[in-house]
This record gives sequence, structure tokens and C-alpha cells, in this order.
Amino acid sequence: MALIPATILTGFLGSGKTTLLKRVLTEAHGQKIAIIENEFGEENIDNDILVSDTQEQIIQMSNGCICCTIREDLRTTLQTLAAQKRKGELDFDRVVIETTGLADPGPVAQTFFMDDEIAESFLLDSILTLVDAKHAAQQLNDRQEARRQVGFADQIFISKADLVDPADLEALKHRLAHMNPRAPQKVVHFGEVSLAEVFDLRGFNLNAKLDIDPDFLKEDEPHVHDEHCGHDHDHGHDHSHDHHDHEHGEHCNHPSHKDEGHGHHHHFDDDVKSFVFRSDRAFDPAKLEDFLGAIVNVYGPRMLRYKGVLNMQGTERKVIFQGVHQLMGSDLGPVWAENEPKVSKMVFIGIDLPKDILLQGLEQSLV
Repeated sequence: MALIPATILTGFLGSGKTTLLKRVLTEAHGQKIAIIENEFGEENIDNDILVSDTQEQIIQMSNGCICCTIREDLRTTLQTLAAQKRKGELDFDRVVIETTGLADPGPVAQTFFMDDEIAESFLLDSILTLVDAKHAAQQLNDRQEARRQVGFADQIFISKADLVDPADLEALKHRLAHMNPRAPQKVVHFGEVSLAEVFDLRGFNLNAKLDIDPDFLKEDEPHVHDEHCGHDHDHGHDHSHDHHDHEHGEHCNHPSHKDEGHGHHHHFDDDVKSFVFRSDRAFDPAKLEDFLGAIVNVYGPRMLRYKGVLNMQGTERKVIFQGVHQLMGSDLGPVWAENEPKVSKMVFIGIDLPKDILLQGLEQSLV
């Protein structure tokens, strides 16, 4: 049986998750979707759509979707669904898991990798995070869970953008890109998103494409010649030392760095940050494995998402690796093209990760 794709939907309270789910559950889109709800959510869909006093755990919708609230743990629920699908008792094509407003998507994502039985039936497609533009600044300032959800995302949807002024929206986008340069951002109205933008995003696929927001790598260009900053602005050239791809949250107080045409100040210093390592020297496989193993052992709980496309000594093919928390996997990708520069690129997203230790260790793992 083909693997059943699963999507994790996360987001702040009031960000429009429920609206998005309602649409999925009632619209005639022709897809049969199972929605799994963590039922202690403050804003449950069942109040509106589902008959709340039913003892039935799984409810069939008129458009072929099914909805279940989690009474046991997620693992059991997923196993039950897969078993019912195999026996032909339930018909669905994919699963959406809605986490509560304050949940950490990490353990949910890990379920798909750590549990062999789940991994044999399901394929984790992506983590979607909804961000409420109106309350985002406050929520990101106050709640680490909100910052984590941004760090985990493969795709960020910004709702309620019409309620804030354009400069604040730009500032928010900039801040989100600092935390997570991998995730494309899209402004949506009331959580109304076309299903094509929600499903089959392949955020967890080990593929050769390393999605880093292209603006992230060039955002410092307006002050390239400015020496007041701890950043290395040489984004365009691949020297072997060109790995300090600028720390997120390290800010310059130099007057020229304020209001650079963005109409806002970058004064946020979030604990969820990202940074990129690049090098045109090959990695020594044994050294890299030892180093990453040690790092994940110590900092795993604080490492949200990390991914890389690597040039490894001893193979003509790209090596793709990625991880969530302590779980890390790698795979051989396609052969480097004939004129393609063999540059390793990695992005790390985590909570107060020791950037210097990581960069130094990666540098020392090169051939």
C-alpha cells in the first residue's frame, strides 16, 4: 500500500487554523482527508461542525472527509486509521493533524520517524504554521511555543494581514525569515488557502533542493561596505571561509542600519534563530558524522530543523541530510552536475544554538 501523506497544522491561537480546517472538512474538493484533532484545544472545530456529545471517535463528513479527536495518543490513533484503511473500513487519502495553539510540533513530527509501524504506513509531508499578523509580535515576544512553531515550519501562512499596516507586516515577515529562512511565507485571507498550497509540499523529503529564502542570503547587501557589523557580507563568493552567513538576532546599532527603506527597526532578538554554513571544501564523512552525532546528543532538544546538501569526500553524488531534534537522516542525492560548483550548504534552526561551536566544528570536519 502506498504511504499515506500526513500534514501537521500548527499555529497561534486565533490564527485561522479552525477556518482552514473547516474549509478542508466541508468543501467539495474531491480529496478524502482524515483530520486528527488534539481535543484539548481551546478552539475546537467540533463545536461548530461536529456533534459534540457523540461517543463515536471518528465522524464521517458529507464530503468524504473524516474527523477524529484524539482520545489516546497520536500513535494509537494513526495505527487505528491505517488499520481501518487497510481493511477497507475507512477510505481516506491523507491525514492532517491539528496541534493545539501551544503545542510543540517536534514530538508530533518525531512520531513519524521513531515508530516503525507508523513509518510503514505514513509519510510526513510538511509542517504548516499559521501566524496571526495582528497578534504575532506580542505572541512571538511572550511565548517560546509560538517561536518554536515558526522554527519548525515548512510553510508559513500569515493571516489577518489586513488588520495591520504594511510596515508592520514587512517587519513581521522579516522577523519570521530571521527565525526560519527555509519556509516560504504567504499572506492569506482568513486562513483561506488553496489545497495545492497545503498538501504535497514535501518538506521532509530528503531531496537535493535546500529551500532557503533567497532574500535571506542577500538581505545585508545595502551595507556591504559597512565595517561596524559582526557580519560577513560576502554572500556572493564562495571562499572556503565564507561560512559566516550572518547570525540572526545579532544586530548592529550603527545609525545606517536603521530604517533601511524597510520603515522599521530590527530590534528583535529571538531565541529561535537560524544560520547557514557554506563551504567549497569537501567534508570528511567520518569527522562530520562524529561531530554532528555529538552536537545532536547535547543540543538535540533545542535543534528544531536542520538540513543540508553536502559535498562529501569519496562520492560524486550530493549527500542530503536533515533532522528534527535528535533525529537525523541522510541519503545520497543526484550526481553533481558537470559545471556545478561543489558547495556544501547547511541551515540550522534552533533555540539559542551555540553558533560558534557549530561553525568551528563544521569547519574542522572539512577535508
